[in-house]
Parts: sequence; C-alpha cells; structure tokens
Amino acid sequence: MAAFTSKQKKKGQKPPEGKIRQSQVVTTFGPGAMVDLVERAVLIGGLDFWRYDKNKEKPIIDEPRLRDALAEKLKELDLGELRESEAFRAPPVGDDKEPSYFSGIQVAEFPTWFVCQGCRSLNPASNLERKRERWVHACKRNVLSECVPARFVASCERGHLEEFPWRYFVHANHKPGDCGAPDLYLLEGASGDFSEIVVQCACGATRKLSDALVDKSLPMCKGHRPWLGVEGVEESGCDLPLKLLVRTASYAYFAQTVSALSIPDPTRELLDTLRGKEVWNIVEHATQETLSTFRQLPQVGKPLQKYSDQQVLDGVKIIRHGESGRREHLRTAEYKQFMAQPEEVMGELPKREDEFFARRLVLREGELPDGIGCIVLAKKLREVRAQLGFSRFGSVSPNLQGEYEESKKRICRLGLNTDWLPASEIYGEGVLFCLDEVSVAAWEKRDAVEERTKELLDGFIKEFGEQGPAFPGARFYLLHSLAHLLISAISLECGYAASAIRERIYCAPSNDDPPMAAFLLSTGTSGSEGTLGGLVEQGRAMRHHLQRAYDLGTLCSNDPVCAAHNPADQAERFLEGAACHGCLFIAESACERFNRYLDRALVVPAIGRDRTLAFFGERP
Repeated sequence: MAAFTSKQKKKGQKPPEGKIRQSQVVTTFGPGAMVDLVERAVLIGGLDFWRYDKNKEKPIIDEPRLRDALAEKLKELDLGELRESEAFRAPPVGDDKEPSYFSGIQVAEFPTWFVCQGCRSLNPASNLERKRERWVHACKRNVLSECVPARFVASCERGHLEEFPWRYFVHANHKPGDCGAPDLYLLEGASGDFSEIVVQCACGATRKLSDALVDKSLPMCKGHRPWLGVEGVEESGCDLPLKLLVRTASYAYFAQTVSALSIPDPTRELLDTLRGKEVWNIVEHATQETLSTFRQLPQVGKPLQKYSDQQVLDGVKIIRHGESGRREHLRTAEYKQFMAQPEEVMGELPKREDEFFARRLVLREGELPDGIGCIVLAKKLREVRAQLGFSRFGSVSPNLQGEYEESKKRICRLGLNTDWLPASEIYGEGVLFCLDEVSVAAWEKRDAVEERTKELLDGFIKEFGEQGPAFPGARFYLLHSLAHLLISAISLECGYAASAIRERIYCAPSNDDPPMAAFLLSTGTSGSEGTLGGLVEQGRAMRHHLQRAYDLGTLCSNDPVCAAHNPADQAERFLEGAACHGCLFIAESACERFNRYLDRALVVPAIGRDRTLAFFGERP
C-alpha cells in the first residue's frame, strides 16, 4: 500500500486509497476480500466495479484450454458464463503519476462500525465525525479521539457478509425494550486474549465476545453480498446462521484459482486452421473420396499438410455439427505433453515466441536411483491462473486435476453482470520429476502402505465426512511430501528461495489412462521476462538433491511426536501424517494444498515406523 504525496495530486483529483500487486488481486485480495488501508478498512469490489482506461487496450489474457474448463464449471455451478473471446482479463493498472477514477478497482468502506481509541466506545460511522480522512469520536467536550474499524464482522458458511450485530448480541439475554438508546463499548483485557474481550452497554447489559463462537448465538444470515453492490443480496435468501469472523484472519478469504500451462494443442490448431475462410469454403463438404482432390489446391494442401485425412475429416465433423469434442482434463493433457517431449540436445534453446519448451534429460544407466522414471527440463513455461470464486471459513479442495467439483453453495461469485474472470500469466521455468509407475504401483500394494492408507482415510473422513470430496490416496500423499522435501533441498542451491518454488502435482491412480505419478517444481514471475535458468540446471543433479531430501525427511526436530502422529487421533490435523513445521511445511504460496495431505513416512523411513512404508527405504 502507498499514499500519494501532495505533488502527485491534481486539482479536483483524489489519489487512490492504496495499491495492490496485480498477481495478488487474483489470489489474496480478490473481489470480496477485506483489506486494511492506511486510513480505513475496505471491501474489494466485484468485477462489475473494476474500471479499465477507455483510452488503453484491455489487458486480455488468452488460454483456450483453461477457458473451456472454466466455462463448463461456471455453467455447472450457476456462476455465470464466459464469452468465447476475452474470457480472462488482468486486473486494471493504475497510474501513480496520473491517478484516475476511470482506471482501478472500486472498494467499499467495510466494516462501518468503529472503536474509539480514547474511551473504547463502539459506534457506527453515522454517529461519528470525519476529520482528515479519519473518523473521530467526541469522548469529552472539545476532545476528539481517532477511531479504528472493528476487527469483527459476521459471515456464514456460504460466504455472505454483513456487519456484526453488536446491539442484538449484547442485549440477547435482556427483555426487548429494556434499552431504549444503546451506548456500546468494546473492552479488551490487559493481555489482549480473545476470552477477555467484552461488549458492554450503558444500560448494564454485558456479554463476552467469546459467546459468539457458540452455535446459533447470532441471528440468521440475510444473504448479503456487499462486494456485488446494492443488487448483491441473494434473492433466495440464506438459511444458515451467522458466525463471528475476524476480518484479518487467514480463514476470512480463500480464493478458488484454477491454472493451466500453455501447451501445444494439435486439435485446436487444426480446428483454427479449418475455420480459415479460404480453407473452410473448400473442405466444408469434404468426404473420404474428395479430400485428396482438395489437397491438390495450394490454399488447402499447404495449411493441412501435417494432418492426416482422418484428422481433417474429424475436424470438419466437429465444426459442421458445432461439437466441441471431448475435453481432456487440464493436468492429463499437460502430463502427456511432457512425456512426449524429445531428448535434450545440448545447445538447443527455446525461441523467443515459444510459450512451452521442454526436453527429456538424457541420463546414463544407473544415474538415478530405483523408483525414478524420468526427468523433464522445462526451460520455458507460461502458466495462466484464473480466479473462479472464493469461500470463507474453509478452503474448497480441488480434485487431482486441479479443478473444483463442490456445489455452488460453497463458492461465492465474483461479479453479477460480467462474462469474464480475473487472471494473471506467469512466465518461468521448471523441472518435472517423474516416478516409475511400476515401482509406485508395487509400493501401493505393500501391507504397511495399505494399513497407513486406511489411517489417512479415517482422518480424511473425520475432516470432510462420509459425503465429502474423493480421497486422493496414498500416491498423492507420497508425491506431495516428496515435492516439499525437494523444494527445501533444491532451494539451498538454485538461487531461489523455497517460497519462490511452486509445486504442480500430476497424480492419477494406476488404473487410469494414463496413470500419473509426477510433479513439476517451477518458478516464475508475472512479468514477461521470465526467469534466469537456475532451477532447470538443478534437474541435472537430481540424485544429489534426492539424498539431501532423504536426510531432511528421516529426522524431524519434533520426533518422535511428529513421526508417531496418527491423522485420525488429533483434532485439526486430520489430513496430515508425519508432517509439521519442523520437516515438511513450506510457505503456503509454494503449496497447492495449504500444507495438508502430507506424510514423510511414506517417502523416507521415520522413527518408529515400518521401513517398508517408505518409497525410498534406503538413501538414494
């Protein structure tokens, strides 16, 4: 956040309240998020309140695979539609030197209840005065004290949001009419502990704020969605009770983002070629018998020379009947593309216009330990991340493809009258680390692994219930835990901090087509320059990094407590096995699953655990 100096202000022009990085708007501070600015607290407006400079071209981001996937999901969840073109936009960019109301994101002041720093009086903004951009309260005669926004608001499990019902809460145990003119105070103990916070009224009514944590202690939700404006109230209402929400807490906002790598898509390229006016006018009615004749024409033969007759005829059928074809899942398509890459040729570099460039690392026999399939060096990657919606009080878990399947009751929409989604594009590099499928399948059948899988499943059911999402399986825990260990190991030498390396897991069971057991470690920036190659080079020393990861995982500073943890036995840690801040947890910006679904005992031997449980039973 930054304030403007007086020299930057123009006559009659007010500078923006604050600044947020574009990439953060798509994740941490998207529509519906609560943000503290220098002078006040605000609520980020929905997409209908995003303003783009009319004199500049809109920052459109194109990624057809991601658009197709999200168009299906939006329709399924009744969250709107995406237009065929311009489905994604980068957040608007403000100009520090020429601030304007016509370029930026509008915000609403929220909450509008404030606490006086002089007398601890609790008042709505309508009872206060504005002075030098701050609300002030007249504590005594001629004494004005500054006020700060209340830390607490009210929300429900569906993400609706409104002011905390202070008057209702403190007088809930009193008879109606006992207090004709509420005069409220928010008193905090000397220690600042939550249990010592008390709401008090001049009429004598007093109540601890901790009482608000009890179920049904607050009124029913009214379905308010203030980030969507005055029309944002849910028409069908809401049948859930309100809950106390600390507006700056980490559980106040979970962005649902879906991402896709920009990879070559032969089918889409063929369809785009066929849709060309000169080509389509000729091949529109092509058959098996006439296509060979059409190919002799230069305007058809040259564009279609790399496609077989059957591919062309299938493409014509798709366009003719308006069929979109079977969409391949996001990560399955990416995994296939990685596996199809040729071996590396020394000195071969990506072209400037390439968005994807990867090569298989050529390995000598015995260079990698047993259980390792291959390593792919991705020297150039483009990733597009788009925000689908958000939730409060808990994150909505994506499936193994990184897509969301939960009902619309948990995902809040970002706009009312828009047909696009906010997105960002990241350019970078990465290393795909692929386990040997035969070894992984054999490991999954071990008695110790099957017993541990049952324990992990018990914890998963305690967290989500019998009707929750699909259990990801021990294979996912293995890949996820190994990815975390390697991020910690590689960061010591690659020139990037561990928080700058991000995982992307490719996991599918052995009976899938194809089965997947791999993960991509990548780094990148939202600028167009990309990265410097430090991470790719670490792929050439993977045995060394595996050995370091093995050493990091075998002993934790919290052992034997960490190693002995059973996910079904301890509250709030139902999704973790042997995992904690001393061994596996990394920066949440680097982890796809908020440091959950981890168990190092599946990767390396842990104290007190059967050695056959570990995929790497011996040091690589």
